[in-house]
Amino acid sequence: MIHRRIFIGSLAALLAPATGVLGAPPLQEETRIAVVRSPDCGCCGAWIDHLRESGFTVEETLSDNTDAFKDQHAVPQPLRSCHTALVEDYVIEGHVPAEAIRKLLAERPQAAGLAVPGMPIGSPGMEMGDHRDPFDVILWSGPETRVFASY
Repeated sequence: MIHRRIFIGSLAALLAPATGVLGAPPLQEETRIAVVRSPDCGCCGAWIDHLRESGFTVEETLSDNTDAFKDQHAVPQPLRSCHTALVEDYVIEGHVPAEAIRKLLAERPQAAGLAVPGMPIGSPGMEMGDHRDPFDVILWSGPETRVFASY
């Protein structure tokens, strides 16, 4: 198993509250998100770039066993994608747009997190020119799910 920290910080600091990204609901000045991804996945790196460009501070952990992290955080099998992240009290699974994450943090619903199952073309990190498949961002808590946003 490969584990490499790109950003050094404590879990408490990663899960601390946040305010203020321009053009989005107000958050903390610095919203930290911890991402676990495979070292061989380029689209995960592109999603991380999207987060950074959207004002998030990213801690990146490379692992060749991302399923163990997904299991640890009870990500339901049907919602799984290629990378998993933690932000404040939530789990973020897959290519969730930064805009949806900011909305989640502003609204603070009772939920485990957000997911974009699979790897839809046109989602952040999965851009392919002008081609875009419609996709939903799913809010989940245990087996309960609902559409949180559609793109």
